[in-house]
Amino acid sequence: MNRNHLLGLWVAAALCAMAETPYQKPSKEILDVLNAPAPPAPSVNPAHTHILLQERRLAPPIAELAAPVHRIAGLRINPANNGQHAPLVTVTGLTLKKIEGGAETRIAVPPGARFGLPVWSPDGKQFAIVNYTPSSVDLYVGSTASGALRKVPAVKVNDALSGGFRSGGAVSWLAGSRQLLVRTVPAGRGAVPQRPAAPSGPNVQESSGQAGPVRTNQDMLTSPYDEKLFDYYCTSQLAVVDAATLAVTPLGKPAVITSAQSSPDGKYLLVSRVQQPYSYLHPYSAFPREVEVWDRTGKMAHKVHSAPLQDRIPIEGVAVGPRNVDWRPTEGATLVWWEALDGGDPRKQAEFRDKLMMLRAPFQAAPAEIYKTRQRARGLIYGESGGLAFVSDYDRNRRWTQTVRIFLDDPSAQAKTLWSLNVQDRYKDPGNPLMKRLPNGESVLQQNGDWIFLAGEGASPKGDRPFLRRMNLATGETEEIFRAGETGFEEVLSLLSDDGSKFLTRYETPTAPPNLFLRTKGSETRTALTAFQDPTPQIRGIRQQLVTYKRKDGVQLSFTLFLPPGYKEGERLPTILWAYPLEYNDADTAGQIGGSTQRFVSLRGASHLFMLLAGYAVLNNATIPIIGDPETVNNTYIEQLTMGAEAAIDKAVEMGVTDRNRVGVSGHSYGAFMTGNLLAHTRLFKAGVARSGAYNRTLTPFGFQSERRTFWQARDTYMKMSPFTYADQIKDPILLIHGEADNNQGTFPINSERLYQAVRGNGGTVRLVMLPFESHGYAGKESVEHAIWEMQSWFDRYVKNAK
Repeated sequence: MNRNHLLGLWVAAALCAMAETPYQKPSKEILDVLNAPAPPAPSVNPAHTHILLQERRLAPPIAELAAPVHRIAGLRINPANNGQHAPLVTVTGLTLKKIEGGAETRIAVPPGARFGLPVWSPDGKQFAIVNYTPSSVDLYVGSTASGALRKVPAVKVNDALSGGFRSGGAVSWLAGSRQLLVRTVPAGRGAVPQRPAAPSGPNVQESSGQAGPVRTNQDMLTSPYDEKLFDYYCTSQLAVVDAATLAVTPLGKPAVITSAQSSPDGKYLLVSRVQQPYSYLHPYSAFPREVEVWDRTGKMAHKVHSAPLQDRIPIEGVAVGPRNVDWRPTEGATLVWWEALDGGDPRKQAEFRDKLMMLRAPFQAAPAEIYKTRQRARGLIYGESGGLAFVSDYDRNRRWTQTVRIFLDDPSAQAKTLWSLNVQDRYKDPGNPLMKRLPNGESVLQQNGDWIFLAGEGASPKGDRPFLRRMNLATGETEEIFRAGETGFEEVLSLLSDDGSKFLTRYETPTAPPNLFLRTKGSETRTALTAFQDPTPQIRGIRQQLVTYKRKDGVQLSFTLFLPPGYKEGERLPTILWAYPLEYNDADTAGQIGGSTQRFVSLRGASHLFMLLAGYAVLNNATIPIIGDPETVNNTYIEQLTMGAEAAIDKAVEMGVTDRNRVGVSGHSYGAFMTGNLLAHTRLFKAGVARSGAYNRTLTPFGFQSERRTFWQARDTYMKMSPFTYADQIKDPILLIHGEADNNQGTFPINSERLYQAVRGNGGTVRLVMLPFESHGYAGKESVEHAIWEMQSWFDRYVKNAK
């Protein structure tokens, strides 16, 4: 695109500020990289015998996002097929690969396939997968033996509440590998409710005087008509599907079922179903609900809990009564759950905050208290035998987590601390316990005698070096099985042997794309399992360098310096700082290094790294920590933000790669908020691009990010942190990009609209781009291309070619 054409578009935009502008495309060099195919995504089966390679469509056309949608109760429902509107993952092709020998079988798929993610059977011999068609969500069962898919003919899947079912959306395996539990569209449910021609009266909300803080939510119910739509599309009929015969048996009565889990012995179901009255302020996850145990005929065998509308939960608090109700994996039908001992309020002083409860079938006895945590319970992981369990809790004031070992069947046994650390201390992270699937489908710790296995990122001052280690629960001894080298990046995906001596890794280098390899303990040999090729060799000239430096108060910071292909040493480039501020308790954890320069560079979506192909240097993920007590850390947000940005620019200039007079700033979401503030309070940058941000904190009055205080408790801080308050001080050009359908909590599109008006009204240089049908992140092909074009055009005009 020549400069005259580009100038013409800018002039047209200035003369007709609110006109609909045709979608623009970036340069061919950028388009070739953007539209390059992505390598297949691997899914390893529980038996570790096969891998399902999934080919993916990266960006749907905007016409698909523009299709009819119901935005209700925090959901986005496609009325045509009763599924999710524009699913995040769309799989278009499947290949089955044997781990031993590497033989591949291409699986025949229906024309125009748009699959979700596969759900493996516990024995690893089959997988279930849904296919999104224009009129229905269909269910298929695949086999590793035949390499074929079979469609379940009598089922239409109800995928509207796909997040409610454990590990498989609307589909899960039923206590083994022979049957599936499926949430289906009820037969004969009738016609879709019609919108009334005129309202019967006003929509009224009322509060009785009790405090009920609420975060800012999008896509809520707004009328009785919305309530009818919610009931219509979210009511489902549970059904059992025989994986061999594909026979379908209904189970229970239709209801708005948000979760259904089979007991490990298959005799019961743990069902959560939503009840009225609904809320116009909260998503469906906060609606009143009944948590029940059903028998296999669909009759209620036990009521666990009747939860009221969750509209009085304190900020960062939890609901009272049983929560996180689940089955104990290693027993036939035993319920476990947590209950708050502090009223769910983290501000209250309490010796213990939560208790762990347990109740065995036939659910007639009183629940037994098993364990109490001094801080808020955060996790429960089960061992395979002996009642072993790991319990984690979290101290929000210290940002501290502790994990202890307990025995569920011996409450008197003393808990043993396994690890205790700051949740942001990446250098001391012990790793995550590796899990395995039992024949009943439940997940438990992968154990070999007293040994468990831990895999982690392996953060270090030189960057991430992932590891695999084992830990002896009896002695506390640890042994490193694998640690990635300083060159290349290699992470463990799965164990292939019970003792951890064989495992599957994904290995990549700055010049070689990620591929799967078989590894053996003690050997440096990698046996290749895949041979994915580089889809974009033209960008291998991009250079990465980890850079550390200090801000003026001595806190260590870092960024990854990206330099464009063909960069000549000593050349000073126009530069973009990209960051996302985070809060920390102390300088030590704030200064830790994250990420790795040994990874393969892949440019996808509306990435800011595409600016490398336009001749920019990028200070990527510059650490801009906000350090202090969690209660008051934001009191010095602006000052610390400024110090971090100044230090990054000074270091890049000192290195000889950045032209101080040609620096831009950009970020997404909270990074956009940062961008607005830096332009309002400093003159460090020639221009900024702020994407999908919040700029007026009075619109998030009950807290944001890690801010706990309300607007009325910290009025000055909220006002000081709002770029909108200082719109008259934004003297450098700012481009605001926002999805018109942003449903992220807190980032209402009105934020960008109002900041645009404020900057424009005060004589600033500003451009507002509202992307139709886009949410918080940009998905549509045309939207992604246009967002990249907007960023490059803005930075070229006001940074690269700045006067």
